[in-house]
Amino acid sequence: MMQGIGVSPGIVIGIAFIKKTEKMEICKMDIANTKAEISRLHAARETAKVQIGIMQQQVEAQIGSEEAKIFEAHMDMIEDKTLFKDIEKRIQSQKVNAEWAVKEAADKFISMFQTMENAYMSERAADIKDVTSRLIKVLVGVESVDISRFEQEVIIVAEDLLPSDTAKMDKTKVKGFITEQGGKTSHSAIMARTLEIPAAAGVTEATSIIKNGDALVLDGESGQVFVNPDASIIKKFSLRKQGLIASKNLLNAYKGVSSTSKDGFTVKVMANVGTPEDTEAVIKNDSEGIGLFRSEFLYMDRNQLPSEEEQFAAYRIVAEKLDSKPVIIRTLDIGGDKALPYLGLVKEENPFLGYRAIRFCLDSTDVFITQLRAILRASAFGRIKIMFPMISDVLQLRQAKALLAEAKESLRKASVQFDESIAIGIMIEIPSAALISDLIADEVDFFSIGTNDLIQYMTAVDRGNQKIAHLYNSFHPAVLRLIKLIIDNAHKKGKWVGMCGEAAGDPKLIPIFLGMGLNEFSMSPASVLKARCIINNTHKKEMESMAEKLLNMSTAEEIERFIDENVDICSGKETLP
Repeated sequence: MMQGIGVSPGIVIGIAFIKKTEKMEICKMDIANTKAEISRLHAARETAKVQIGIMQQQVEAQIGSEEAKIFEAHMDMIEDKTLFKDIEKRIQSQKVNAEWAVKEAADKFISMFQTMENAYMSERAADIKDVTSRLIKVLVGVESVDISRFEQEVIIVAEDLLPSDTAKMDKTKVKGFITEQGGKTSHSAIMARTLEIPAAAGVTEATSIIKNGDALVLDGESGQVFVNPDASIIKKFSLRKQGLIASKNLLNAYKGVSSTSKDGFTVKVMANVGTPEDTEAVIKNDSEGIGLFRSEFLYMDRNQLPSEEEQFAAYRIVAEKLDSKPVIIRTLDIGGDKALPYLGLVKEENPFLGYRAIRFCLDSTDVFITQLRAILRASAFGRIKIMFPMISDVLQLRQAKALLAEAKESLRKASVQFDESIAIGIMIEIPSAALISDLIADEVDFFSIGTNDLIQYMTAVDRGNQKIAHLYNSFHPAVLRLIKLIIDNAHKKGKWVGMCGEAAGDPKLIPIFLGMGLNEFSMSPASVLKARCIINNTHKKEMESMAEKLLNMSTAEEIERFIDENVDICSGKETLP
């Protein structure tokens, strides 16, 4: 058995197709006429642009317009002035051929992105590799291998898959893929989830160990890969696959119904998303809205800040697609471990405790007000709410609200419509804010508990550090007690409370948070129906007493064991109440 990272859930049993990385021998050549060589570079760029445009049209026709938008980023990159000035400078100063100059420039930019600590940003190196590889192929005259057409169903095994590879995959033939590189936030992983193709990344030496035609079992949830498995393994995963399909079909019964406990307590089950394209999954899974729109993704995959018009257009699309359902937009959570090259932020020793989110925005008021104006303008087209991240005290919140008031006034003067009563909330993810949540509640309309960072700060655990990752635990008694305190403090002031961290979608914790009085659960779109099933088959009153008992337990292990033994978790087989 080979172990990787599960990046797109599902189980597939099939035949391996090994996609070898196309090797291009790029030789360094001395060029006398650099002007002619630069002209050749520009001609190749125009050809590459045509290819990207054709590919975008093909993907739009075969898969969908949202998925095809990945090539807009590629088109921006092929026209990027910084990249091409670097290439031209190399041709002129070193008097070398265009292929060599492109390779050298690509290596520089790819290395720069790969060394970034933030996974999302480091994986943007794949886009640069994709575009520059295409350019070199045009210059050299190499044809790309077409992986969109196969005579039989296959599981693609590759060192890496570029975004254009995964975008072109034919769902009727490509049933899964396995890569040695990549991760959960790579474009290819996101595309795989959109296409609902099981996938695993980080499978070491996959292209060396697996051979063309090998039988494979791939579990895209766990990242497990079995090569030429015996009959018992095939039977085991075949049954598991049937169970997944059956459960998914049964959960469809929870579409179109409210998220209401057996004893009549109604909550909202919402979705976390990062781009306008993600709204398709929100609608498909019947989410009751967007509980977290990560606006920072609009600032990535580019070389400069997005304009107000660009942001407004994105927020408006989301608001209109969700129709009357709420959309909570988290303001820019960038900086620290999410550094953007064009911002010029200094690398920090402790990025999670550093210059990020609201701390950056309160200093960069032009950037912040531009975003706030865009959000406010979009609020005229749907039920948008604003949420400030990383608030640690009342003063920070008041400063943010003052800038929001400034943005509102500028729109009034310009006679631009917006929701004058737009709701304002904060993410509770810093312990200091949690402990004074009774005071902060007077200043906002709602809270959303960001458990990912809250647990990290509460337990002093870097969740990215594998040596201590086991100490990061959602069942920690202190974490659960603090969550209960936040909920109680908000309710005393008549405010509702949501949760948008990973814990909100944990099947074991959903009943407990329901018992604590949580009003809104926000999670990945694919988890929405499962969560609704759990809520609709649970008695809130029973969970209130369960939660009370748990809050008096001493260890996370004791708490989790108690839940396993005493709380019935919906399997999807239950009938609707």
